[in-house]
Amino acid sequence: MNQPLMTATSEIGVLPSHAIASLIATGAITATQPIPDEQIQPASLDLRLGAVAHRVRASFLPGTATVADRIADFAMHEISLENGAVLEKGCVYLVPLMESLNLPATIDAVANAKSSTGRLDLFTRLITDQGVEFDRIDAGYTGPLWAEISPRSFSVLVRPGLRLNQIRFRHGQAMLDDDALSALHSATRLVDGPAHIDGGLGFSVDLRLGAGPVGYRAKPHTALIDLDRLNHYPVDAFWEEVHATDGRIILDPGAFYILVSREAVHVPPDYAAEMAPYLAMVGEFRVHYAGFFDPGFGNTDAGGAGSRGVLEVRCHEAPFALEHGQIVGRLVYEKMQQRPQKLYGADMNSNYQGQGLKLSKHFKT
Repeated sequence: MNQPLMTATSEIGVLPSHAIASLIATGAITATQPIPDEQIQPASLDLRLGAVAHRVRASFLPGTATVADRIADFAMHEISLENGAVLEKGCVYLVPLMESLNLPATIDAVANAKSSTGRLDLFTRLITDQGVEFDRIDAGYTGPLWAEISPRSFSVLVRPGLRLNQIRFRHGQAMLDDDALSALHSATRLVDGPAHIDGGLGFSVDLRLGAGPVGYRAKPHTALIDLDRLNHYPVDAFWEEVHATDGRIILDPGAFYILVSREAVHVPPDYAAEMAPYLAMVGEFRVHYAGFFDPGFGNTDAGGAGSRGVLEVRCHEAPFALEHGQIVGRLVYEKMQQRPQKLYGADMNSNYQGQGLKLSKHFKT
């Protein structure tokens, strides 16, 4: 990158883009192909699919073994991605990523699906050797990275280099407690309405958007989606509109929905955020599969005043009545080690800055 390289300091916080570039330069992050500048986000690094996919009969965590060793227990067949390959709805695949890690002993990491991945109901998690949790990487980890991919609503066509998930690096415990979050909201408003702060910043669902739909529900039997085709697919071939009655919709078990938060969300430039699922006892559904909010999301100076949070919702055991304004999730904020040199939005040509109800970038607008 055309900027001074910086090593990770002892300061607590999420590493910004220029510190990630330093990890690459010093060999803490390596890859089978050079890592281009655009792969580095304000507070995370996009990860790229490798050349093969392993169809497996079940998801697993390797525990005391390596992922490669455990694949032998679960593999069904291997698929080359070189000329494009279909990952079929309802199946589970493991794909080695181009990137590997050799982290310093003071740096840990967390992964999450990218926004477009989650909006396609493309369930994607990171796995490491000897891993006992998905999407969590211990400080000092050395070894390869793997993506577990399970298409839930649509079969997809993928190729090497495709970016489905991302990784965020941290030094120490950077999460703000409720007192610090309340103080931050007082200093620079984090939502445009009342702030419900309890284990993070609560947000609610908007089911009164006006004359149009309040959301979309994935159709059960659709054509294939080529993940390299952007602004290409007609919405009505893959989604049906969801309309509310008196500010209420009924979620069907097993169905996948795209909804939107009632609140406009703001992530100040010196902070990062992650969407966390709300407590299970509030209803038989799960909100979110993609969860990183970069510094600058919803920031007025970065072109994002009024950015809503898109909610990826799946209902579980029983039909559930979802009401307008019901709190369905929370944002956990973390302090950045330093302000990134580029912010989400105007600096990055970001796809979802200033968004309202919005499907993934693969569908025609």
